[in-house]
Amino acid sequence: MFAEALSDADLARRSALRRMRAVALGLLILAAVIYLLTLDRDGAWAYVHATAEAAMVGAIADWFAVTALFRHPLGLPIPHTAIIPERKNTLARSLQEFVTENFLSEEVIRTRVADADVSRRVGEWVRQPRHAERVIDEAATLVRMGLTRVRDEDVAALIESELLPRLADEPLSEVVGHLLADVVSEKAHHGLVDIALTETYNWLHGNEDAVAAALNSRAPWWTPKWLDERVVHRLHLEATAWIGDIKDDPDHPARHALDNLLSQLADDLQHDPDTIERAERLKRRVLSQPQVAATATSLWNAVKRALIESLDAPDSAVKTRAVTALSEFGDKLVSDESLRSRIDAYAADAAAFMVGRYGDELTTVITDTIERWDGKEAARRIELHVGRDLQFIRINGTIIGGLAGLTIYALTQLA
Repeated sequence: MFAEALSDADLARRSALRRMRAVALGLLILAAVIYLLTLDRDGAWAYVHATAEAAMVGAIADWFAVTALFRHPLGLPIPHTAIIPERKNTLARSLQEFVTENFLSEEVIRTRVADADVSRRVGEWVRQPRHAERVIDEAATLVRMGLTRVRDEDVAALIESELLPRLADEPLSEVVGHLLADVVSEKAHHGLVDIALTETYNWLHGNEDAVAAALNSRAPWWTPKWLDERVVHRLHLEATAWIGDIKDDPDHPARHALDNLLSQLADDLQHDPDTIERAERLKRRVLSQPQVAATATSLWNAVKRALIESLDAPDSAVKTRAVTALSEFGDKLVSDESLRSRIDAYAADAAAFMVGRYGDELTTVITDTIERWDGKEAARRIELHVGRDLQFIRINGTIIGGLAGLTIYALTQLA
């Protein structure tokens, strides 16, 4: 039954084990034959006889020691034999502890990571364009598979049932206030204000008729048309000029007024209860609108389609830039020693964390696997892997025993 489950590698191991057993047994038989042929011989034959006798003793003793690991010698229930079948669970736990203490300790892992010089090797590998392209292609395939497996209805359900309700219940006024305060203090909004002013000025300057039509539609019916036209024209000129002044003057009072308004709003969002309550009510009203979920789902679909199209195209700009960026990062890893040191430190910390948290669980694979084995099956499996080398113990025992016997007999005769 066991032989039927053997792989090709195990069959080769079994064949090698049988050969070495035959060699060890052959040496024992040779020693026994020499022993018998040299019985009651004198002279030099006595030395040969003593050598053969000691060789047999050494061979039999080491045969017993090797055999006792895996089974009862000659089937006799001698104490402390068949060690592996009868104590496999204890041996498995000892092996697990040995591996954990000597191979999965934090100190060992940190040393191995440092010696491996991971960052340099990675840098030298990915700096080559063909390797960088391979990495990006594999990553693109994985991302594309992940995107295609995400169903639109699942995303919509996640947005409607989880994301929006959580946002509605989560107080965001203080967070928004902090963010707005940082934006104003860094003057990060000035660029957006400049864009808005420029676009507004250009639109007003090029769409006087549209402005006039909109304003004329709101004029009283009883005013003369010529008066309406002059008033509308004047309003358009003044509005265009005012927007232009603000656009061209970085220190315009209107800009400072806007900054002060935003600063006050940021402070109120963080500290004024009335403003906080109004902002939260507005947030809840906006999020409760059905169009919000539909818009979010549509945005997701648009982003997903764009990503999939970019990943499918063999010469897409996204993949090309990614390959270039990865190659450049590889060059930097090779040339920048401080960057390598930081990355190696991060890798060592990550490996040490994984070993510290999950090392014991990883090594339980040893005990779980061996405990599921039948005792005799475990002995046979282990013997297949180490039995051939153990036969050298028998061979060495035969040779060393014979030499020891010869030495002792010779010293006895000299004495």
